Amino acid sequence: MARNIQKVAVIGSGVMGSRIACHLANAGCEVILLDIQPKELNEKEVALGMSQDDPRFKQRIVRDAFEATLKSSPSPLYHKELSSLVRLGTIEEDLGSISDCDWIIEAIIENLDIKKGLFEKIETHRRPGTLISSNTSGIPMMAMCAGRSEDFQQHFFGSHFFNPPRYLPLLELIPGPTTNPEIISFMEDFGSRFLGKMTVVCKDTPAFIANRIGVYAIMSLFHLTTEMELSVEEVDKLTGPVLGRPKSATFRTCDVVGLDTLVHVANGLQKACPNDEANQLFQVPAYINKMIENKWLGSKSKQGFYKKIKNEAGKSEILSLDLDSMEYRSKNKVHFPILDQVKAVDNLKERTKLLLNSPGKAGDFYRKFFGGLFAYVSNRVPEISDEIYKIDDAIKAGFGWEMGAFETWDILGLEKGLDLIKSSGNQAAEWIQSMIQSGTTHFYEFRAEGKFFYNQQTSGFELIPGQQRFISLDQFDHQEKLWENQDCSLVHLGDGILNLEFQTKMNTIGGGVLAGINKAIDLAEKSYSGLVISNRGQNFSAGANVGMIFMMAAEQDYDELNFAIRSFQNTMMRLRYSSIPVVVAPHNMCLGGGCEMAMHADKVVAHAELYMGLVEFGVGLIPGGGGTKEFAKRLSEELHDGDIRINRFRDRFLTIGQAKVSTSAAEAFELGYLRAGTDEFVMSRQHQLQRAKQACLELAEKGYQMPIKQRNITVLGQEALGIVYVGANSMFSGNYISDHDKFMSEKLGNVLAGGDLSEPSMVSEQYLLDLERRTFLELCQQRKTLERLQSLVKTGKILRN
Repeated sequence: MARNIQKVAVIGSGVMGSRIACHLANAGCEVILLDIQPKELNEKEVALGMSQDDPRFKQRIVRDAFEATLKSSPSPLYHKELSSLVRLGTIEEDLGSISDCDWIIEAIIENLDIKKGLFEKIETHRRPGTLISSNTSGIPMMAMCAGRSEDFQQHFFGSHFFNPPRYLPLLELIPGPTTNPEIISFMEDFGSRFLGKMTVVCKDTPAFIANRIGVYAIMSLFHLTTEMELSVEEVDKLTGPVLGRPKSATFRTCDVVGLDTLVHVANGLQKACPNDEANQLFQVPAYINKMIENKWLGSKSKQGFYKKIKNEAGKSEILSLDLDSMEYRSKNKVHFPILDQVKAVDNLKERTKLLLNSPGKAGDFYRKFFGGLFAYVSNRVPEISDEIYKIDDAIKAGFGWEMGAFETWDILGLEKGLDLIKSSGNQAAEWIQSMIQSGTTHFYEFRAEGKFFYNQQTSGFELIPGQQRFISLDQFDHQEKLWENQDCSLVHLGDGILNLEFQTKMNTIGGGVLAGINKAIDLAEKSYSGLVISNRGQNFSAGANVGMIFMMAAEQDYDELNFAIRSFQNTMMRLRYSSIPVVVAPHNMCLGGGCEMAMHADKVVAHAELYMGLVEFGVGLIPGGGGTKEFAKRLSEELHDGDIRINRFRDRFLTIGQAKVSTSAAEAFELGYLRAGTDEFVMSRQHQLQRAKQACLELAEKGYQMPIKQRNITVLGQEALGIVYVGANSMFSGNYISDHDKFMSEKLGNVLAGGDLSEPSMVSEQYLLDLERRTFLELCQQRKTLERLQSLVKTGKILRN
């Protein structure tokens, strides 16, 4: 049957339930969030004279939980108005409202008897054919759906979201013993396309896949810390971004998750997996037990492995726990020579090889850890998964690893990985030996059709399923590029659509990227139908190379700086005015010049997680690559008479002047970076490039015509400048901004207003670009601006040339 999910019931409004409800609202679903009624009035309710018949009393638990979730940071919603899609209610009075829901999600306490009791109630209201799932993190599916009807069991499965659901992309799907396979196939697609999830179908084994591997890795590190006499700071330095892991690394992650939660899972795994060869590693170390005893649970108790205090000087300081004395102390500076050596190595694969082959304590640490990890994941096949790619996908999406365990093993080489396993005192699974005997030396390979994995069941390579639904730039790595330079490369996606990917540090935009854009447009105009600009970096772009701008400004090489800015502006205009459609597909950070690039495209197909903004004002400049011009142009398209147009001008001015960055693609529309009716966003990062290509093709097939350069942009001149000057003077007089900030504000206002014109006038894009560039150069000559740039370069907050 054709299936669509528009209305969802989430039962249980705790930390997970409320956040799942919010993410479903992000996807545009109508949500009913239910929880139990309180048993008695609290003091506040008594003081207000409430009775137990009062709806405010009945919904107190669900309301308080949902409101706390809405106040949490980072926000669980793409936009605050999406909260209106979530309707609150109680299980006692509103359970009947699930009868017209398409999906019912149970997210209550991890207690089998309580869950079974709820499912019994649900079945009296549930419409046959409705999907029903549990967000359990480990209770077997068979046990939960026992005694339920055949239709219930056929539509029942585990849907294990990771917290926070908006930000961690993993969704584990666990079929029950009689779940209809078509239901799981549908949810794989729905979870991926509509919820933006990496959907991984798991076997019904303890902790499923991600937590089984992730908690093993954390427990292994706990014991390795003691064995190698390492500090909390040292382990976090070794297991953070340098290894392609989150900044929170190991111990800070434990603080965020909650040590009690982690210990609960570890104890459960040790009990549930007596035949696991690493069972003893799930035994909680003494220092962890002491922390549990002291209730040092992490963020929830204000102290864990780290503790934030006010020091004697009155400044905030983060202390770390000394695992020997079990006392907090100032953090020690961590120094391992290899970490300094790999700072300049951007490629994670190359960096990982250097780390694992390095001499000294850090290298020993990595070799012991990965030796154990490689052995462990090999022995989990086929126990928790028949396919190795599911293990890698789950750990990457659930724990934020950039490379999975088998992917890491591949870059080291099969034999090297086996050497690490042996030297760490572990043993690989038998299928690894069979793999070697067959002459196979790797776990993955790329072919024209996509990414293949080694299937230990068939002793051969098979295409990872589902790839036909999306495009990955990975598949072009082993094909000849149409063109490339040091900073970017160009490939043919098929159907006449090219893709330009830039590969600089943090995907910053310099001369090499600008040359790549111009070359890509040249080739597309000559022989192809359109161009997409997208990349695989963690962020789309951190903007223009500000370090290079600082060097030219500091050396007073203003002619060269003027040329560089003009080149940037001209390239952005080339994006806008070419004979082929250009689609930009940004994700995560899209700042400064990256934002300007997107604003000049024919269309933007963004990922929902988009942190987009013109942030140049924060370093003492204005957007100089066409961003200020573009805001003036878009303002002209919105202008109305009277107060409304001044309000519009003020909004645009403050967006740049306060360097506002969107917290989602939805908010980027509100801030004016994206255009309603033209630009769009997708939930799935996996499907983003496919949609961008499709959008580019649609523009081409409609009969794309190069836009005409605009010469009739309405600017407000002195009408708007008066507001700017009054506001800047008022802020300066009140000591809210410095004299330099006042100067910058007036310069920004002057460009947005089109200059000191006596009345609203019509100007061209080139007029505004020239005004923008002159102002940018003038600000570069200001001492305060140079000081800000120099400070940021010294601290590494912006890139050095």
